[in-house]
Amino acid sequence: MTATIDTAAPAFMPRYGNPTFDCGGAQIRAQCRHLATVVTISGAIDAMNIDRVSEYSRRFILAENPFVLDLSGVTSFTGHGIPYLYRLDEDCRTVGVEWALVASHAVVQLLRIGNDEAMFPAAGSVREALHHFADVIFTRRRLLLAQLTKTA
Repeated sequence: MTATIDTAAPAFMPRYGNPTFDCGGAQIRAQCRHLATVVTISGAIDAMNIDRVSEYSRRFILAENPFVLDLSGVTSFTGHGIPYLYRLDEDCRTVGVEWALVASHAVVQLLRIGNDEAMFPAAGSVREALHHFADVIFTRRRLLLAQLTKTA
């Protein structure tokens, strides 16, 4: 009796890494890093895909883990995306996590027109946002250590 082993993997299943989710013109990839969860969106965000983009990306907001929304690869961002950013901000506040927005030129231009640019915590890059979160953690630890040494 011989047994055959089928080693062929389906073409749509990636073997390594984080798969990209396609939302009709926008591609989304999520990574859980040591300092934060990073959701990267590239392509176009418009009226046709904003609901799917919002639903998929917001599910990665986790308690006790800062959140970075990387829109640096977004080539087109319509006014339908602004309520999405407000909802994301509200979700992060509800869960009690800090978040940062890394915006492309298209996103910055739209936020400036609507005077919404200063409403969201911004970072120049994902690396800059992660450094900020690392600094916050370091400061908290230093303050906690000072509290512990005073009582001992």
